Amino acid sequence: MHIVVCVRQDLDGALSPFDACAYEAALRVDGAAVTLLSMGPPKTADLLTSLTRLGAARAVLLTDRAFSGADTLATAYTLSLAIKKLSPDLIFCGRQTLIGDTGQVGPMLAAQCGAAIVTSAMEIAVTKDGVCCKTRDEGDMCAPFPAVVTVERINTLRLPSLRSKCGAVEVWDAAALGADVSRCGLIGSPTRVIESRENTAGRRHCRFITPAELPAVIADAQKKSAAAVTFEKAACPLTKVLIVGETPRAFAEAVGKTVVCLEEKTPKALAAAIRAQDPDAVLFGTDARSRRTAALVAGENGLGLCADCTALETDGKTLFMIRPALSGSVIAKIKSNTRPAMATVRTTVQSAAVTVGAGFGVKNEIERVRAFAERYGASLAASRRLVDDGVLPYAMQVGLTGKTVAPPVYIAVGISGAVHHIVGMQRAGTVIAINPDRKAPIFDYADFGIVADFDSIP
Repeated sequence: MHIVVCVRQDLDGALSPFDACAYEAALRVDGAAVTLLSMGPPKTADLLTSLTRLGAARAVLLTDRAFSGADTLATAYTLSLAIKKLSPDLIFCGRQTLIGDTGQVGPMLAAQCGAAIVTSAMEIAVTKDGVCCKTRDEGDMCAPFPAVVTVERINTLRLPSLRSKCGAVEVWDAAALGADVSRCGLIGSPTRVIESRENTAGRRHCRFITPAELPAVIADAQKKSAAAVTFEKAACPLTKVLIVGETPRAFAEAVGKTVVCLEEKTPKALAAAIRAQDPDAVLFGTDARSRRTAALVAGENGLGLCADCTALETDGKTLFMIRPALSGSVIAKIKSNTRPAMATVRTTVQSAAVTVGAGFGVKNEIERVRAFAERYGASLAASRRLVDDGVLPYAMQVGLTGKTVAPPVYIAVGISGAVHHIVGMQRAGTVIAINPDRKAPIFDYADFGIVADFDSIP
């Protein structure tokens, strides 16, 4: 059994946390020989060297000036060349990086390698014929060898033993891979960021109230409706936009003259249908299946893919895709140099009139938070950190890597206000924040604020 683990060094120089879980998962497979594979600058060799102490039999670094500036498709292409040389049974990688949050490289890599794919694995069992996983969103999934498995934050990477030794790192450049450099790095990247700015969306003027005033404020806020999400029709729309499923229709109708809905098929069948239809753009939703399918289709057709778009614009020729980046702190405007442009678009999930969002600050008071939500007939939501800690399930996560909600009332309890959470609830009608820290960023995105511990809330 040979497992290749694709790892990436984050901006702070550390191993991406999702990739750390993928590495640990590989090390736990009995009898497996593990190879680490990374693409990055020469200094990445130091990280790989330290990681070999944990048990990897081999480490390979792909480094070449031609590889720099790669988007997800160009990254997947370059990694696929190394995978074909290494010829593993399984390829593990983290579900996503914290830099892009797209989760596209794994499925695109599978498409480029001709491998099967399982995404968002929570439990992994390797059999003589393949791999079977419990997934975060879609239950049990199995795949034959060779297969790519993207791994959730399901474990903690072990520490090296005192007697463990560092292994050697092999360095491969474009020539060693036999790479077509026109498909690598910035030159080979079909998606381009053409504009970026600080994400200030969702900011509000907060009025601080006492805990005793909360019931009346909630009652009054429930009389109001959340603003309907509408999209202004483009003055010069694209000629033809395809949608996969009905969820992206509102986005498509804003930028396209003709909108055609494709039936959900296998990724290969969809890829062929898209080639036959020759549209200007193709839009997918952001549920787990749609994300995976979009990335597989993009990899199959060699197209750029922009993930988690919150808005679309066009001048009649080019589709401009707007999405949060860098954990939501930046809004990026992106275009694709390939046609059709492809994007997944964030749509709002229906929720109760009141939603209570629980954060890490109330991790030890979840039952009290549940009772509070039930008292107001509210649905319960969660921050990413609370989900990552296993307190609440992923299905409740609101934010950049979770769902988007827009209830008339959103009550944030124990939530600090990280931008990646705000992205998922900024369309709510009235936002009420409860946090003992008056300087918590959440108050910048709230209409009403209570500076108090949750146990003081009636």
